[in-house]
Amino acid sequence: MTQATTRPVTPAYRGLVLAMLLLVYIFNFLDRQILGILVQPIKADLGLTDTQLGALGGIAFAMLYSTLAIPLALLADRTSRSWVITGSLVVWSGFTALCGTATSFWQLFAYRLGVGVGEAGGVAPSYAMIADYFPPESRARALSIYSLGVPLGLAGGAILGGYIAATVDWRTAFVVVGVAGIVIAPIFRLIVREPARGGADAVAPTATARAPVGEVFAILARKPSFWLMGFAAGFSSMCGYGLAFWVPSVLVRSFDFELFDAALFIGTVLLIGGSTGVLLGGSLADRFGTRDHGAYAKLPAIAWLVTVPFFAAALLAPSPVVAWFLFLIPNGLNILWLGPVNTAVQGLVPAHMRATASASFLLINNLIGLGLGSWVMGAMSDSMTARFGAEALRYSTVAALGFYLIAAGLMLMAVRPLRRDWA
Repeated sequence: MTQATTRPVTPAYRGLVLAMLLLVYIFNFLDRQILGILVQPIKADLGLTDTQLGALGGIAFAMLYSTLAIPLALLADRTSRSWVITGSLVVWSGFTALCGTATSFWQLFAYRLGVGVGEAGGVAPSYAMIADYFPPESRARALSIYSLGVPLGLAGGAILGGYIAATVDWRTAFVVVGVAGIVIAPIFRLIVREPARGGADAVAPTATARAPVGEVFAILARKPSFWLMGFAAGFSSMCGYGLAFWVPSVLVRSFDFELFDAALFIGTVLLIGGSTGVLLGGSLADRFGTRDHGAYAKLPAIAWLVTVPFFAAALLAPSPVVAWFLFLIPNGLNILWLGPVNTAVQGLVPAHMRATASASFLLINNLIGLGLGSWVMGAMSDSMTARFGAEALRYSTVAALGFYLIAAGLMLMAVRPLRRDWA
């Protein structure tokens, strides 16, 4: 295992590490979701169906992203997490740039597989590093700040990708964001040092840092809260990822937006609503979760229940102005879960197993949510087109909101087990 730093960790350096991890996470989601704002020009250029585009946004990316996350997390738990994150950033950024050269569905599918391979090594090691840099009483807030990469990356991908596609073309958008990620990689590695495992915990861990993967899985398998939270997050992500991918196209087809206007609409909603929701989730989790671990599951469940009617009203709104204000609330609530639930997963296992535990959770979440969300909505849109025409996509996104209700029910079921399962 790579030697962890023995230098004192100052609050300023801890904040710098968090800022660098956040920057990489922004590029993670920017590169992952830029395809969503580019759907319309890609569809016109390559002649693809909504089902094919949904597969590119979900299955093509999630197939290897989800499965490779566990071996890469094991590598991170046993070696250097900062090196694993650096290498992953280079790989996913390179394949993002290659997406700009694709001339067919299958070529773009292959490059999206490559993006997923790279991004598989980015998130779980980052969760583990944050848990080792920040003590339990501020960990949820730190993880929620890191999770700002979701709305910031989605918004950045929408606005930057939409602007480049509108002024140049969609291919250039992929190349620009891919090259930018490659440039950032060596800077990240120079700044971010490897922390001591469990260094921020109240009691230092006594176990070795080479826990067999079977031991990690055995611990998680015995904890019902892990499975309930994983499947709840998965069903939630079916809607979250699917809406992030398709709402720009809904704006173009149902509200007659130009591409860049749609990018600005969705980008500002995500920046304001999404960022507020993520930070609120971390703050509430630190306030209530340290006294009652069940609150880490209760907070997301309540948020998802409130999300459904607001998303439905926004998608069916009579005007873009009304839709913008209605979108703000659910775009905050639907990702409020990131800080609380990721903190809960960190609390289910000892410190030297955290990256692998996070990857196991992400496997469930991403195979269901990221893998199926955009594809299911695209397939529903194609099946409804004969009846509803251009409005089919809007109605398919509304119908899919039922998955949030399933997610809320599963997360409520996890409240009491989570209190028992905490490590």
